Order: sequence, then C-alpha cells, then structure tokens
Amino acid sequence: MINYSPHFTPKDTGWIEVITGCMFSGKTEELIRRLRRAQIAKQNVIIFKPAIDKRYSSTSIVSHSELSLPSVMIEKPEEIIHLSEDAYVIGIDEAQFFDNTLIDVVEELANSGKRVVIAGLDQDYRGIPFEPIPQLLARAEFITKTLAICVACGNPADKTQRKTATQERVLVGASDSYEARCRKCHYIP
Repeated sequence: MINYSPHFTPKDTGWIEVITGCMFSGKTEELIRRLRRAQIAKQNVIIFKPAIDKRYSSTSIVSHSELSLPSVMIEKPEEIIHLSEDAYVIGIDEAQFFDNTLIDVVEELANSGKRVVIAGLDQDYRGIPFEPIPQLLARAEFITKTLAICVACGNPADKTQRKTATQERVLVGASDSYEARCRKCHYIP
C-alpha cells in the first residue's frame, strides 16, 4: 500500500489512484479511509457510485463492514464531469459497473488538476479482467491491490467466487452470491 507522506503526494497536478482486488478484500473501506482523510484536510470531496448498486444504500457508499460515506448515484460516467466541478477529490466506487467511457472521464478530471480515487473489481467471477479497471490501472499513478481471506482454506484470496449458477457477467450481490477464494480453491460454476 502506498504511504501518503508529503514526498509521495503530487503537487500542482491531478492524479489517479486505483484500489482493486476481489470482493471482501476491503476496497471500499480503503476508499472511504482516503476520502475521509481528504475531508479532514478540508478538501472538497464528492463521491459517486453506479445506480445499479443498491445493495446497502442509494445515498452512500457502504463497505461490507458497514463503513459509509454519502455519495451520488449516477447512470453514466459522463455525469461526473458536471457534478464534480467544485470538487478537488473525486471518489468512484464499484467502477467495474461503468462502461469504458469512465476512462476518458477520469483522464479529463486528472488532467484538470483533480485527485481521482477509484475502487473496483479487477476480475469478474471467472477470473477474467473486468473492464474498465485494467485500463484505469494502466493510467493510474497509484495502485493498491487488496487481498481477502479464502473462505475455503484461509490463504490470501484474490478471486471472487460466485455461489450461484447464473452465467451473466454482472450480478450485483454480496455474501449471498459471492465469497473470496484463493487461486487453488477458485472454480468457475
């Protein structure tokens, strides 16, 4: 994990931070931690989440451990540009639920001097890279990969195991539908 000391914080420029990993690895908790620190520093922060994600709240990002921060639900990444005009720090949770237009939006924000902090799954339930996260990782100045604990064997987990037979790529769910698995214990249903 990046240690944000004065020597690592960019000056007079925008940048992109991506927090990624499997489900239950603490991505949203880390996003909330960083955004709370920005708020304590009196930086203007705005947070976005995709409208498809109504698991815990429609007005906040919420971690599986129930940490939360108020957020704005949006349908399309393009909405972020207008809604974040006055913000210095922009948080985006569950970025894997947005299409690839998020890439250009994030680039535009960072190029305009804003700090953009993104959290999202890097792989789908089959272990296939989950766009747009791989493209965002390639453009980010700071990357954090979080690991969970495999529920089957206790090893570090970087895979999301789907517990249902549904074959659709996007299935919004929590512990009812998914669990964390390591490489050895992960299988495609």
